[in-house]
Amino acid sequence: MRKLFYVVCLTILLSGNAPAADVDAVDVDVLSKTGSSWDGRVLPDYPKGKPEITILRITIPPGVELPLHKHLVINAGLLLSGELTVVTEENRRLHLKAGDPIVEVVDTWHYGKNEGDKEAVIVVFYAGITGAPITINK
Repeated sequence: MRKLFYVVCLTILLSGNAPAADVDAVDVDVLSKTGSSWDGRVLPDYPKGKPEITILRITIPPGVELPLHKHLVINAGLLLSGELTVVTEENRRLHLKAGDPIVEVVDTWHYGKNEGDKEAVIVVFYAGITGAPITINK
C-alpha cells in the first residue's frame, strides 16, 4: 500500500509527462522512519525559528577519528560507502556499513571513526533553524 501511495505521488509530480510504464518501474524503499535516534532516545521537538535545512557530504579517510561533538538539531544520514563506527561518551556503539541509514543522537556527546581501509562517505541532513549551529565540538 505504501508503494502505491508513493507511485501515485510521483505520478502527480510528473504531471503525466512520462509513460505509465516508467512510473510503474519506480521502487521506493523506506530506509528509516522513526521518532528515536539510533541509541533509542526519543527525538526532541523541532526548535522554534525559521527552518534551515543543511545537507552535508562528509568524507572520512581510513583510520580517522572525528572529535567529540554533539548535534543540537535532529539529523539523519545515509552511509554511501565504507564503514563508520559511532561511539557515544557512554561508550554506546553503532557500526554502519555502506547503505545503512542513521538517525543521529541529539544533544549527546559522541564521535565517529573510520576503522576500515576505505574512505567512509556519509550524507547527512540537518533540520535546524537559521543562525543556530548544527554541531558543536567539546
